[in-house]
Amino acid sequence: MTAPNTLAGPSGSKESLLTILLTFLKVGAFTFGGGYAILPVIRQEVVINRRWVAEDAFADILIITQGMPGQLALNSAIQIGVRLRGTIGGLVAALGVTAPSVIILLIIAAWLYPLYRDNQYVHAVFYGLRPAVVALIAAAAINLGKDILHGTRGIILCAVLLITAIISQVHPILVLVAGGVAGLLVCKRECH
Repeated sequence: MTAPNTLAGPSGSKESLLTILLTFLKVGAFTFGGGYAILPVIRQEVVINRRWVAEDAFADILIITQGMPGQLALNSAIQIGVRLRGTIGGLVAALGVTAPSVIILLIIAAWLYPLYRDNQYVHAVFYGLRPAVVALIAAAAINLGKDILHGTRGIILCAVLLITAIISQVHPILVLVAGGVAGLLVCKRECH
C-alpha cells in the first residue's frame, strides 16, 4: 500500500491530471533544444509557478534523472508526475512533455522541411536558435549550481570534475562515478 503523501504534492493536495498534462504540454511546446535547455522552463513551472516541488527536491530529481537512460526532460516529467499522482501522473506528464515535439517534428518532416530546406531564412532561424540553446543551458547550470554547490570543497570538486571532463574527454559516466565517490569521501568527513 502506498503512503498518501507519496502521491500528493508538497501542499498535501492532489493535482488534477488535466493540470499536470497542460503544464507539461506548455513545457514541451515552448522549449527549443531539449535536454538541459528545458531545465529552466521545467524549474519555472514546477518549482516557482506551481510549487509542486521544492528547490532541493528538484535538484535531487535532476540528479536521479541524469543517471537514467533517456531524455532528461522526459525522465524529470515522469518523476514529478509520479510524485504528484503516482504512476498515472507520470504517464500524463510524459505524454504532455513529449506530444508537442512529436507533433511538431511530424509536421516539419512531412510537409515543411521538403519545401523550405534550401531557404536562407530557415537556415538563419536555426543559426539563431543555437546560441539561445547554449544560453538556456548556461542559465540552468548557474541556477542549479547556486542551490547544489555548498562550501569550498563542493566548488573545488565541481571545478576539478569539469576540467577533467573537458580536457581528458573522459566518458561522462566515469566523471559521475568519480564525483559520487569523491562526494562520499567528502560527505563522510563533513556530514557527520
